[in-house]
Formats: sequence, structure tokens, C-alpha cells
Amino acid sequence: MINVGIVGLGFMAATHVKAYRKLSNARIAAICNPSGRHLDGDLSRAGGNIGADDSVRLDMSQVKAFASYESMLADPVIDLVDICAPTVAHVALAITALKAGKHVICEKPLARTVEQARQIVEAAKRAKGFFMPAMCLRFWPQWTFLKRAIDEGSHGKILGARFRRVAEPPGWGQKSFLDGQNSGGALFDLHVHDTDFVQFCFGRPRAVFSTGFTKVSGAIDHVVTQYQFASGASVHAEGSWAMTPGFGFNMAYTAVFERATVDYDLARGAEALRLFEQGQAARTIHCEGDDGYVGELRHLIEAIQTGRPPSVVTPQDGLSSVEICAAEEKSVREGRLVEL
Repeated sequence: MINVGIVGLGFMAATHVKAYRKLSNARIAAICNPSGRHLDGDLSRAGGNIGADDSVRLDMSQVKAFASYESMLADPVIDLVDICAPTVAHVALAITALKAGKHVICEKPLARTVEQARQIVEAAKRAKGFFMPAMCLRFWPQWTFLKRAIDEGSHGKILGARFRRVAEPPGWGQKSFLDGQNSGGALFDLHVHDTDFVQFCFGRPRAVFSTGFTKVSGAIDHVVTQYQFASGASVHAEGSWAMTPGFGFNMAYTAVFERATVDYDLARGAEALRLFEQGQAARTIHCEGDDGYVGELRHLIEAIQTGRPPSVVTPQDGLSSVEICAAEEKSVREGRLVEL
């Protein structure tokens, strides 16, 4: 059994708690929040955009509560530290936990700047424990379907793809999210999911050209990026916090292969994923399995238990996604193509 200590007790912590409850080989042993909020284990007021329709209350007779991060790290019972705190705190929290000999999972983005992300990666190289960025999209069933189709070439070569992740401004954690200098706005906090998945599928881009604007955070809150690859695949992604309140959240993608088109749209509900194959009637694909949050945590827990580092997403992947997002931000600011 892997004992987990969660630091930061907002929406992502509540989401991770729900995921851990589906794993038989991990238990939440401690929670930590230096502000003192939610240390009673009641996370029912934490809101978000995915899976936020049920409340979370921990049985605090089985979970230790810490206002001091250092005290939680000193507890030998804790095997894995799960960082769900705001981005600005990631560097200090991650490096301190790694130095304490803990395994660490850190929510995206890895850091606000490339230099900060590199500091975490360097600490991970020297650490006894494993470190994994929480890039959940790599584990999401409908996205793993697409990744497998690309890798197996079952529909021929992929020619192009469009990814879209758009939402109204966050209604939770606004003190952190709407401080663009520290959060990076929608580009770093939301769009990073698709930036990372793009590199997962197509490799690191040679260059990016991005347009966008700020609306609520002072950073880039709406971005559209065209990625350039050596393969010649035409790939672009849109990310936004700029939708009018009431719009909610949507994620979607369309992938064009030589002999098929794969289209996913969250708004279609049970028929979200559709496959259009040459010479055949269109059909709905139903993907089995848990969501990406459960998938990423299961992958890390199994890595810890087997002693083999996580392979689906690595510290270097987390750094690379920050480097690409930084290039996108620069492209928006300067109105030009930025090479990587």
C-alpha cells in the first residue's frame, strides 16, 4: 500500500481524492495546507470543470492533517507527495519533497517559467524517489484511442489534427488563476494539456506560431497555435478562459488520417467519440476504462511498487511542455514564428 500526502486542498486535490478511491494499492494518509483551509477534510466546496458534480469529505480519523509542509515530509509513513498547490508554489514544494526522499507527482504546468521547470527536473535527476508531472490527458481513454491509432497506423498516416479546450474563466481559485504573472493564464494552465498531448503524438515541434489575447488574468487567456513538425503534419490547438460566464467548458479534437477521420466532442455526451472510415458508415466509439486522473495515478503507483520509473510521462516531458508554452507566449507577444 502506497501512503499519499496531498498538499494544496482545492479542486485538483478533490479530483485526486476521487481518483485514489478507485485504486486498491494507495491510500490518502495525510493532507497539508499551510493556510489551514479544508484541514477538516471537507473538500465539498472545491469546484472545477471536470468531474465536479459530487462532494468530497475525508474520514479524518484515518488521515493526518498538517499545516506545516515540513512536518508532513518528516512523517516516515508518507511515500508519495501529491502537489495540488498553485503553480507558483510548485518549485519549492517539489524540490523540498524530492530532497526529503519522497516520490512526487506535481500538477500541471510543471512551473511558470522554463528556468523553474529545469530546476525541478535537475532535482528529480538527483532524487531517490520518482517524479512525475500530472499530464492526465495522456491517460484519458478517448485520447489514448487517438494516440494508439497514430502509432499503429491503422488508418494510414495522420495528416493533420485540431485540438480545442475552451472555458469561461475559472470560478474557483481565482486569487491564483487570475494572477497571470504567476499562473500563466489559460495558455499555461489549460492549453498546456493540448500542447503536451501534441508533443506526445507528433514529437517536439520545430517551431510555433501563436495568436491570442489577454482578458481576465493579465497573461494570455486565449491562444491559437499552429505547430510545425518535420513530418509535415498540420496541427493546431486552441485554448481559452475567455468564454462568457455560462458557457461552461468544452474539449474536442479532430484528427485526419489518410483513410479515416476521428472526431471527439465532449458536448456530444455518450456519442462524444466518432470514427469516420473510408467506405464505411460512421460509428460511435465507446472507450472503456477510468478517466485520465485515475490512469495517471495508477501508472505512478505501479511504478513505485515495481521500482521502474514512470514511462508514459517523464520529468523531461513536463519541462518540454513548459518550453513549448513559453515559445507560444513569446509568439503571441511578438507576433512572429518562434523556433524551439
